[in-house]
Amino acid sequence: MGSALWNLTLRFLLELAALLGLGMAGWSLSSGVWRWVAAPVVPLIAATLWGTFAVLNDPSRSGRAPIPVPGAVRLVLELAILFGGAIGFYAATYTTTAIIVALLIVVSYAFSLDRLGWLLKQ
Repeated sequence: MGSALWNLTLRFLLELAALLGLGMAGWSLSSGVWRWVAAPVVPLIAATLWGTFAVLNDPSRSGRAPIPVPGAVRLVLELAILFGGAIGFYAATYTTTAIIVALLIVVSYAFSLDRLGWLLKQ
């Protein structure tokens, strides 16, 4: 359970980092009043997608799925949001942070092969 706990903690922190990176991208890639709109709205959209589209009975979540989707769709959504956050750090000129976040995403999924297999079978 200890090894699973560290990965769940990492996954949670990566989700938060993704939202931060997406917000930073919204700020960096827009100007004027649009910065104040994009910075909170981009991560809000990502968080809404993350919480809404899920695989029914996903053991890594509550098991509930407001809008059930196949596992492959969920995996693509997760990867898009997580790596989107890393790209957001890069777009905001935080290159080292972007690289570290991307590597940690890979590490987390490398230690989640059982979940990846489960997702792809759903």
